Amino acid sequence: MVRITNAVSARRRTKKLLKRCKGFYGDRKNHLKLSKDALMSALAFNYLHRKQRKRDFRRLWTIRIGVAAKINGISYSMFIHGLKRIGCSINRKILSDLAIRDPEAFAAVVGKAKQGLAA
Repeated sequence: MVRITNAVSARRRTKKLLKRCKGFYGDRKNHLKLSKDALMSALAFNYLHRKQRKRDFRRLWTIRIGVAAKINGISYSMFIHGLKRIGCSINRKILSDLAIRDPEAFAAVVGKAKQGLAA
């Protein structure tokens, strides 16, 4: 019987794992056991933080809109309520960008929201 090893597959698997751990700190980049654990943690955090980034950006947009709305004399909640009443479907990302780049246009949107509240 010929002795069969798993050398080629094992080396490929190891090289693939170590390649993904490139840039990790200390022994976590070049020792197999430590690299495996580090990679599993990194992938788990990567998944969680992809979800968290969406929350963080929405929170940032809300803060920006709230400040710009206060400058125009209306609270954030009343501003959003007024937009909903007039049927405006501009999302928070666009509203935030508008508040920063084009304050006059944002003031016009605030005026429409105020009209929606008055009606």
